[in-house]
Amino acid sequence: MGKRRLALCAGVLTVTAFGPAACAAYAADGGGVSAVPATSAPGGDIALRVTGCDAREAVAQSPALVSDARLTPDDGDGLAGDGRVRSTVTAGTYTVTVACDGAEHKGTVEVVRKQAPAAGAEPSAHPSPVAPVNAGGGGAARVLADGRERHGPGAAQTVVALALAGTAALTVHRAARRQARRGRGTG
Repeated sequence: MGKRRLALCAGVLTVTAFGPAACAAYAADGGGVSAVPATSAPGGDIALRVTGCDAREAVAQSPALVSDARLTPDDGDGLAGDGRVRSTVTAGTYTVTVACDGAEHKGTVEVVRKQAPAAGAEPSAHPSPVAPVNAGGGGAARVLADGRERHGPGAAQTVVALALAGTAALTVHRAARRQARRGRGTG
């Protein structure tokens, strides 16, 4: 069996096997509201998205949000917008509601309190980098961090560059002489 026929058969088999299940799951969902991140601290920003809504814009409402969030079309097939969690809200799970096309879409956002570090506990990681990262530049970051600066090529690199340039010039000169001799002999 040829590669094209095999790929076509595999595609048809995949659609046949998974197509109805995906359609049924989407139809059962009917669209919903999602929040990213799903868990936020008071005062945190969240991105809201609703699917299954054909309107040009909608509003997301929740007692956890500072104000209603305006949702507009995103790159996909839904509406999206940003919201901010109230800084005075208590920890818990809150419903986010979007009224769209005469239907009500719901989702949740969980608000958690920030954990305060224990008294006398030291952070497990340094607050800022303590050494340069070996990322690109062939290790140039470590050389520059040591404070040793180098200006231009050294003597060895200069000699090699001059030798290569001389060899190239000699090769071009010889090729030009050969071509000139051939031109005189046929003329």
